[in-house]
Amino acid sequence: MPSVTTGGRRTSGARDLLRALPWIGPSLLLIAGIVFYPAILMIVNSTREISRTGVDRGSAGLDNYKALFDMPALPGVLLRTVLWVSVVVIVTIVLSLALANLLNKAFPGRQFVRLAVIVPWAASVVMTTTVIYYGLEPGYGIVQQFLHDVGLIDSPDFGFTKSMPSAFLVAIGIAIFVSLPFTTYTILAGMQSISPELLEAARIDGASPRVTYFRIVLPHLRPALAVATIINIINVYNNFPILSVVTGALPGYDADTTTTLMFKVLQDMRDSGMASALAVLNLIIVIVVIAVYIRIVKPLKAVDE
Repeated sequence: MPSVTTGGRRTSGARDLLRALPWIGPSLLLIAGIVFYPAILMIVNSTREISRTGVDRGSAGLDNYKALFDMPALPGVLLRTVLWVSVVVIVTIVLSLALANLLNKAFPGRQFVRLAVIVPWAASVVMTTTVIYYGLEPGYGIVQQFLHDVGLIDSPDFGFTKSMPSAFLVAIGIAIFVSLPFTTYTILAGMQSISPELLEAARIDGASPRVTYFRIVLPHLRPALAVATIINIINVYNNFPILSVVTGALPGYDADTTTTLMFKVLQDMRDSGMASALAVLNLIIVIVVIAVYIRIVKPLKAVDE
């Protein structure tokens, strides 16, 4: 009898799936077309010898990966990628926690401040980066002139974006700025989902605001923080516009991350095979980092308990 029941359930599940296919089929086709097909093509291309004109000359085995790991600039690129992602994500999360805590309190003009926080998110990343980049141009940049007028720099001709590491630090600052709105609102949504009765009970029991925040609020923010962290890791790791605008004109590979290096390999060296190998490496790194983060943080543990 149990086997018959199990078989019946499987048959019923298969029928339900067939009934749902007309509704979910278009979504599945879209996912297959814009996610799986490019990913599979990328993996295949990483094992092919492709000419500068795009002609497939046959299998290259792992030669593209070997050429990639033989690049003298790769260790420095990997180190900058780690610094780029970790600094931007950590600073963004910390600042967003402070902003969300502020926006969760009642004060005059709160709605205006909430709308103002969205502006960097609503504006084009390329536009925001370009405005800041030209504002820091030596000689005529308005930000450059302001810093000189208030005495923070000796000359308005200082080139923040013309050399390392200052250009890289500018890019990090811009990335944090444009990442704050989404992260702040994600954490704010998590704060507003915390039961007021729970906070009131903590206050009645004599818990200080500090204890309440670290023992009650932060543990309940674990799912929201996990979502914000994972999406920021993906966005920052794959961010091309900011680095392209700020550091793209710098010679060599001294300001590159793995993402910008991939485009340089494709555009400058015209090596589609090695660029595909680097894209595969990027994908593997992102998946491993997120898997390790989820394994360590266990974002749903607080909810389950």
